[in-house]
Amino acid sequence: QVQLVESGGGLVQPGGSLRLSCAASGSGFSSYYMSWVRRAPGKGLEWVSTLNPAGSITTYADSVKGRFTISRDNAKNTLFLQMNSLKPEDTARYYCAPAHSVNAPPGQGTQVTVSS
Repeated sequence: QVQLVESGGGLVQPGGSLRLSCAASGSGFSSYYMSWVRRAPGKGLEWVSTLNPAGSITTYADSVKGRFTISRDNAKNTLFLQMNSLKPEDTARYYCAPAHSVNAPPGQGTQVTVSS
């Protein structure tokens, strides 16, 4: 089973950028479809993006399409989320998870706050 630790969140102004990382340990990372999900204050989990094991096929929620980019480095067991043109509505705690367990992300997440 893979263990996941998210990092890279913070406070950023609208229009700014952040790059989230998700470090995986244990076995299986390179064979998993991996996803990012987020939970805004008072709301449920929202799927953000998914990437195939090879890193060649991406899918995005309409709300982030064109602004966010998901990628991975299987040699370093790390998943990334580059977030550009951030908006206040992107404020949430972000989690990475294997795509088959997006409803119960195993890590603690990283907080992203977009505010002026």
